[in-house]
Amino acid sequence: MAKKFIISIDLGGTNLKVALLDLNCQIKDKEVLSTRSFLEKDDLILGIVHSVNRFIKYNNLNKAQILGVGLGLPGPIDAKNGIVHFFPNIPGWKEVKLRDILRKNLGLSVFIDNDAKLMSLAEFKMGAAKGFNNILCMTLGTGIGGGLIINSRLYRGFNNAAGEIGHLPINENGPDCNCGSSGCLEAYVGNNRIIAEAKKAFKRDISLEELSRLADKHNRIAMDVWNKAGRHLGFALAGVVNLLNLDAIVIGGGVAKAGNVLFDSIIKTLKNQAMSVQAKRVKILKAKLGNEAGLIGGAIMVKEGL
Repeated sequence: MAKKFIISIDLGGTNLKVALLDLNCQIKDKEVLSTRSFLEKDDLILGIVHSVNRFIKYNNLNKAQILGVGLGLPGPIDAKNGIVHFFPNIPGWKEVKLRDILRKNLGLSVFIDNDAKLMSLAEFKMGAAKGFNNILCMTLGTGIGGGLIINSRLYRGFNNAAGEIGHLPINENGPDCNCGSSGCLEAYVGNNRIIAEAKKAFKRDISLEELSRLADKHNRIAMDVWNKAGRHLGFALAGVVNLLNLDAIVIGGGVAKAGNVLFDSIIKTLKNQAMSVQAKRVKILKAKLGNEAGLIGGAIMVKEGL
């Protein structure tokens, strides 16, 4: 009998990652494309279709060997009906029946969900959150995504939109956010905001990678920028911990690569702000699966969906 595989796709505000995985959710082949090279919605859909077909062809497979295609997407998704409501950081998407469009174009089973929910699923089943029961998983990047595991099950909420930690308001007079609201956590700690803060502090252009390197070398200005981001995160997370009495918070994504300076600031602020009973219990953990968490989560979704 021919071996079966899963194709998993992780769409971010910056990159489109596509991978071929075996049924143990091990990645066998992978490519990364720039999301910005697909300016229009239809171009991006076509790009996804071409990538899937290319993977099947280059790995000498046929469609009967593909168990399904799993997509993680950066915004509110109706996973049950396969609809993208909108993307806060990618324009042109509103109430798109993406699952049906892709099924028709690919002739394969297709499953879609929010990317942070899939990252949560992966970290819970195979990563840092394994063994915990009540967890918030966060991904810090262009946007701030989140997924909740409550009593060992992915919590989706009334219409599958739970977990939007990036759009938790932390200041009623705060800056505008891409979601259309203001004062959201993402407006303070999304990578564009951190880069803007760093640029102002250093009076020159600077990348997140350089900012992290400088902080590692104990550069005071870089450390201040990361400390400030950590305080915003710790403040928001204290409210979540008080409300849900979590046993773990897992943090991943590009911004989380800042390392100890960011994590120390988050932990210190959370412990100061949260109520003592809840604060004592919760563990703040660095995501284990890195950039591949969303891809692994997509494969888990296909397996569980079928």
